[in-house]
Amino acid sequence: MDFDVIVIGAGPGGYPAAIKAAQMGAKTAIVEREWLGGTCLNCGCIPTKTLIAGAEVYQKILHAESFGITVGTPKIDYPAMKKRKDDVISNQQQGIAYLLKSHGVTLLEGTGSFRDANTIAVKTSDGATKEITGKNIIIATGSTSTVPGFIPKHDRIVESRAFLELEELPETLMVLGGGYIGSELACMAAGLGVKVTIVELLPDILMLLDKDVRQVVKKHMKKELGMTMLTGDAMENIKAEDDKVTATAGGKKIDADMLLVSIGRSPVTAGLNTEAAGVALSERGYIEVDELSRTNIPHIYCIGDVSGRMQLAHAATSQAMYAVEHALKGEEKIEEVVIPGVIFTSPEVALVGVTEDECKKSGRAYAMGKFHFKPLGKAQAANETEGFVKIIADKDSDIIIGAQCAGPHATDLISEMVIAVREEITAEELGNTVHAHPTFAEIWMECAHALHKSCVHAPPAR
Repeated sequence: MDFDVIVIGAGPGGYPAAIKAAQMGAKTAIVEREWLGGTCLNCGCIPTKTLIAGAEVYQKILHAESFGITVGTPKIDYPAMKKRKDDVISNQQQGIAYLLKSHGVTLLEGTGSFRDANTIAVKTSDGATKEITGKNIIIATGSTSTVPGFIPKHDRIVESRAFLELEELPETLMVLGGGYIGSELACMAAGLGVKVTIVELLPDILMLLDKDVRQVVKKHMKKELGMTMLTGDAMENIKAEDDKVTATAGGKKIDADMLLVSIGRSPVTAGLNTEAAGVALSERGYIEVDELSRTNIPHIYCIGDVSGRMQLAHAATSQAMYAVEHALKGEEKIEEVVIPGVIFTSPEVALVGVTEDECKKSGRAYAMGKFHFKPLGKAQAANETEGFVKIIADKDSDIIIGAQCAGPHATDLISEMVIAVREEITAEELGNTVHAHPTFAEIWMECAHALHKSCVHAPPAR
């Protein structure tokens, strides 16, 4: 064989898999047809968060007087924001290229497809084809935005990738889909002054969160960002015209300069020729795997979005580590199941483990503690008092089984609770752990005390 490990796809699952394999002494190749870093780096996580950071700075300037600072009216230079976004992506791409090279990974630029279970044909942009063989193959081709056939094709109708490439934002925007991607981009646009309307078929946006957590985000979106949300009805009668897009939702006519479609993602398997290797696909087109990321062909693995599991970059990276260790050492470690979710809306939200709604539906006995940011000294000093955190613990054992956060720095704060859930820490142990003051992080200590109705920084429990 030419290589011990061949990785197809250089996204947040693929390139860490290649580096890990090389670190373990395997002769490794990685095949990528478009860009290093995959969707996450190039048209997903990183560009979105870069633009969101710009929107947050703009909002802080608008509210600078609350800190005793007087400034003039800020002006948005969106092309400059986009250039900064592109520069961040370029720097990250160069970093990945350096890491692959420094670890001795062979990078093959082109589209990889199976010839058989051990042979990959790499077709380059100039039409040439090179065949390579590998003892182990890891599929990490990711996912792409889903755009249903009933959506008209028009320049004014875009999915997330095209939206992030805009040189100027529209004045008004409709967003079809209130999941985390649609909500993040909606908040970014609204934070930069765009009038945004979200249309969601489900009863509410961000349905993976508990209702009280969703309410914090929705209230801010409506009151502070001026957004409109239409939930519980499908978007219908979509028509794209030269100057606008029109539609109806629940019998109400709506229109905007542009429509952003964000209703899910589909696996990237086109051109992979999995049938030549005998790799099985599910009815929905995802590659079927077991708890060790193995496909039905023992030496072929699959990680990340294309496997149909949790579609998160950090989940793909974690899966990569376990897949490589099993492929090269036969170590049958079960993959991590405690995976945090982070959503960069305004305010940020994050969660890990079991939700309160899930406990109620399953009939599991639980205890819940909640603490708001407003009483925290650091939150008041930073003028970031919106939102709260909540902890869910098993009623009998007091072991923390879940947590959610809506408020400042939620996406960073959740990491402490990932450890708590993974290591089965009790609420009492967390409450007894000294947290530095004044910080945002001490809210978890206060929340643990609140769960036991012993919080000194809250009024007596009713």
